[in-house]
Amino acid sequence: MKSYSKTFVAIFSGFIGLQALGAYLLTNRVEYQPSPPPLTSLASRFGPWSVIGEYPIEKEVQDVLQASDTLSRIYHDSVSANGVSLFIAFFKSQRSGVAPHSPKNCLPGNGWVPERSEILRIPVQGLADGIEVNQYVVQKGETKNVVVYWYQSRGRVVASEYKAKAYVMVDAITDNRTDTSLVKVIAPVVNDDVEAAIQVTRRFVNDAFPLISTALPN
Repeated sequence: MKSYSKTFVAIFSGFIGLQALGAYLLTNRVEYQPSPPPLTSLASRFGPWSVIGEYPIEKEVQDVLQASDTLSRIYHDSVSANGVSLFIAFFKSQRSGVAPHSPKNCLPGNGWVPERSEILRIPVQGLADGIEVNQYVVQKGETKNVVVYWYQSRGRVVASEYKAKAYVMVDAITDNRTDTSLVKVIAPVVNDDVEAAIQVTRRFVNDAFPLISTALPN
């Protein structure tokens, strides 16, 4: 029992020490903050997809979000006539407490009721194992959507916000940077065909991911 207690204390002390080191480095070094091109430079046409609407974030929303840059567009698929919305929020630094707002919390707060949620991997061009994303089916009144989102930084893609925060701490310590991005794709469910909407989001993510990765700091 004593050996177990000593091990626990050692692990706990090490964790606290790492947190203290991270906090010190976050507040006592001049942080590297990348300055990528504006997100609006993301291609408006690729494959069968083309932009049919672009909606700048309202000032009231931006005041809460405090993102360094945002993109909010609707893309249309000329082949299947499907549409999806793409939202990206880029944060060049999280030192002052600014961080992506998790859709897991924002969706219910805006009246959307989750019907089902899961973390899964979906295929994307250029990555044999695909990427890990959150997938939600949500409903508000008669409207139902499929929502896919993930956190992306330095070419790394994760679904878990806790894992994303852990990587931020590691990046702050090793590379003196805390930038990250939230990427969200939404497809409306038509005629209650959830599976069709899921396939639309997957096709869009597969086609758009290489361009999104190029637009974000690596």
